[in-house]
Amino acid sequence: MKPGIYFLAVLLSITVTTHAQTVANDKTGKLFIIGGGDRPPALMKEMIRIANLTPTEHIVVLPMSSAEPDSSYYYLVQDVAPYCRNTIANLNFTASTINNQVWLDSLRHAKLIFITGGDQERFMNAVLHTPVYEAIHFAYQNGSTVAGTSAGAAVMSRFMITGRELKGDTTYHATFRKLQDNNIEIKEGLGLLSTAIVDQHFVVRSRYNRLLSALAKFPDLACIGIDEATAIVVHKHHIAVAGEGQVLVFQDPQQLKITENGLIKFKNLQFSIFTAGDEFDLKK
Repeated sequence: MKPGIYFLAVLLSITVTTHAQTVANDKTGKLFIIGGGDRPPALMKEMIRIANLTPTEHIVVLPMSSAEPDSSYYYLVQDVAPYCRNTIANLNFTASTINNQVWLDSLRHAKLIFITGGDQERFMNAVLHTPVYEAIHFAYQNGSTVAGTSAGAAVMSRFMITGRELKGDTTYHATFRKLQDNNIEIKEGLGLLSTAIVDQHFVVRSRYNRLLSALAKFPDLACIGIDEATAIVVHKHHIAVAGEGQVLVFQDPQQLKITENGLIKFKNLQFSIFTAGDEFDLKK
């Protein structure tokens, strides 16, 4: 074999082996993202099935989004208790406990992490740039399921919708009244979902204007609206739908433009509505 051909063969061998090792070593877990509202028994049963806990593995609840963290923990326990007997820890991290090594170790090794509803900004203010953020990512990268509802759904994205409008009357409203450029406030989320932005309570609260505003700001990302009592199960770039409602996906707007008075417009986009049992893939 000629030297050049031999070198190419070795290079190809290394490339293939390295790729195979990467696939074999990829332990990334799953996301179970609930659109808020009621948590039907079938949905909770599916979450526990997805998490695939052994009898000795534990669950961690992170209630920092909530103004009443103990109540959020209590009701989550009531919802999942019929489907598992695993230990469920309530880790309400505050400034005084953010570096608690025992709590952090428990979070890193939890097989299921559940982020409650409330205020997504309150949650991110508590965990961003802290060991808690790192521990959540460590668990997820090592095969754990990270679940969340309502605010706990919003934090999953890298680019997180806060819910506030930035122009005109900036009082918080459940829906946006305008489709205007630079009207939506986006902050940094957990970044567990990097190719999409998630919005919650979607159909019930008619949050189309809000999510379309996010799409105009980030046209290369998929924007996913999850209705109440409904969840998406994310594994890498694959998504399955569970629950009682619908999941709406907006992506790929064409000829996106902003008018002189700041209005958003585009010609076409991909728009899909999914229900339980449906599956789809995100762009890598």
